[in-house]
Amino acid sequence: MSDGGLTILDGTLLRAVDLSLPSTVDSSVTGAQLLDVAESKVSESLFGFSLPDTLKSAALKRIGVSDVLEFRREKLDRENALSVLRKYVDAIANELQDDPIVIAILDGKTLQLFLEDEDDFAMLAENLFTDLDTEDRGKIKRNQIQDALFHMGVEMGIPPLSEFPLLSDILKKHGAEGEDELGQAQFAHLLQPVLQELADVLAENPMVVLQKIKINNGSKLRVILTDEKQLSETVDKIMQEEEKDGISTKDVIRHYLGKNGASLGLPPLNDEVVILLYDSVLGAVENGSTDAKTSKKDEFLVFLKEILEKFAAQLEVNPTFHDLVDN
Repeated sequence: MSDGGLTILDGTLLRAVDLSLPSTVDSSVTGAQLLDVAESKVSESLFGFSLPDTLKSAALKRIGVSDVLEFRREKLDRENALSVLRKYVDAIANELQDDPIVIAILDGKTLQLFLEDEDDFAMLAENLFTDLDTEDRGKIKRNQIQDALFHMGVEMGIPPLSEFPLLSDILKKHGAEGEDELGQAQFAHLLQPVLQELADVLAENPMVVLQKIKINNGSKLRVILTDEKQLSETVDKIMQEEEKDGISTKDVIRHYLGKNGASLGLPPLNDEVVILLYDSVLGAVENGSTDAKTSKKDEFLVFLKEILEKFAAQLEVNPTFHDLVDN
């Protein structure tokens, strides 16, 4: 699915992949050949995106393959190979469903929109020049065209230079190098052909860029809700932090989730959308009464399950997004 210029890989596209083996495959197949076929089909279905090794490893573990090197050496007959192929791709789809990946597909279309509208391009060039002219001299260096592209970034259709070395060749071809200075009009005049060639190159060979965005869609919460041991351990931790000033069970749980919710699959409590989500979920949960036979831990467990179930339902319908921070 797509969302505002970004594409979310959540496994949906893999449910319709043709999982037949190529006719060129012999009666027996090695594990290595099978993985190559599977990963090629997956990549083709996901816009040419190559899945991270961690995801592929997790998918293999789902189907009982813990030693990848040994599996790659195995020989499977065609029937078994086809069965493993289907299970592996399905496992990849399930991994993406549980923890979606966000990508940007850079195909030149966003750049072309700016280039086709004179007013939009003029405003873009003016804003970039102003940002780069930090001393307000009305002049910037020619080689700062590269900085302008960095300012535009993936959001405006520019691939990272580290992942797209051809960009350096485009800059050199159009003379966007050197220390001589340019005024705003000269800057715009130089920027336009650079962007046009970049748009043309990307239109011919689109580039997929992984985005450092985490999606919380409730999938991890649903897994935890089936794990009684983890729920019990979580309740123990909550009760250790319980205040002794008459605070309600619901408020104790809210305080704990606010600090530790990420470990359970909740989004970080650091923006207004998530705060409203907490208010909505916890506002719908009433502090109940417990009889003498109900232990304090059981009371907390009932509340915790109800709260997590409501969070999972809300996040399934309205997932949240937040930037992943590099360590």
